[in-house]
Amino acid sequence: MRGPYDSQRGIRHHRFRLLGLYHRCVAPPAYARLTRFALWALAAIVVTGVSVRLTGSGLGCEDWPTCSEDRFVADLEYHALVEFVNRLFTGVVAIAVIGAVLGSWRRRPRRTDLIVLSLGLVAGVLAQVGLGALLVLSELDPRFTMGHFLLSMVLLWNAAVLDVRARSDFESAGAAGRPRGSPGERPTDGTTRLMLWAVLVVGGALLVTGTLVTGAGPHAGDSRAERLPLLVREVARIHSIVALILLGMVVWTWWRLRASGSAGHVRMGRIAVLLVVQGAVGYTQYFTGVPVLLVGIHVALASITWIEIVKAAH
Repeated sequence: MRGPYDSQRGIRHHRFRLLGLYHRCVAPPAYARLTRFALWALAAIVVTGVSVRLTGSGLGCEDWPTCSEDRFVADLEYHALVEFVNRLFTGVVAIAVIGAVLGSWRRRPRRTDLIVLSLGLVAGVLAQVGLGALLVLSELDPRFTMGHFLLSMVLLWNAAVLDVRARSDFESAGAAGRPRGSPGERPTDGTTRLMLWAVLVVGGALLVTGTLVTGAGPHAGDSRAERLPLLVREVARIHSIVALILLGMVVWTWWRLRASGSAGHVRMGRIAVLLVVQGAVGYTQYFTGVPVLLVGIHVALASITWIEIVKAAH
């Protein structure tokens, strides 16, 4: 017998069939697609945001919420357009977040944890808008730049947890009866679970030290922006030490997960590979004068790595 979410007959002719919306309810798999869209939209805006800084367009729009005192739309000037396009992409993020919130209310069965997490995205986006305004009005104060990026990572954490939770009920139901070590199995060893959370904490510390390198480094977003009174060499050394510690923890956790037959070792292996690639990119950019392309790749990989670490811990 088909359950209420197994049949697609009624969904196909509905105008929202691509999202799986059906009258007053949203099927769990359809809501999971909404959360995945929100997650990657939030990850994408991290990349568009760093492109503003790397192209020196941080003050391309010198006012907020308008681009200039008397114009909402940017002039046909390179730096202004780069910053304005990044602001416009906030609209895509807003649509994705609204979809996650509305979907959490219309999802059946309704779950309070998904509603709370989706509302957390709303709070985070609003905080980002306010912090972005302060960043522009302060002429790219590096402390606000650091806060802007770290808040983006908090939003990615929220969105990643929401994405995991949105899939938990139907994926766990699909995993019923599978042999040990099959996809969907969670590690049961207490020490391993503790290590997963430790990896999350150290991963967060790696992000913080990375923002210190950024705040002291050459890519401020505009020539008028101040920099942190720190030696790039010293903060980069601290950042690399934290990265090596994290890599060691990830490899050890991967080994424990693999030895226990848990499918979680696959994700932990991906994290290890990402960290190695990140290290290679980081050292290359440091010894080649911090080229903007490598910095952009470094930030994009950092976002992906952070998402994987969060999902591993949850």
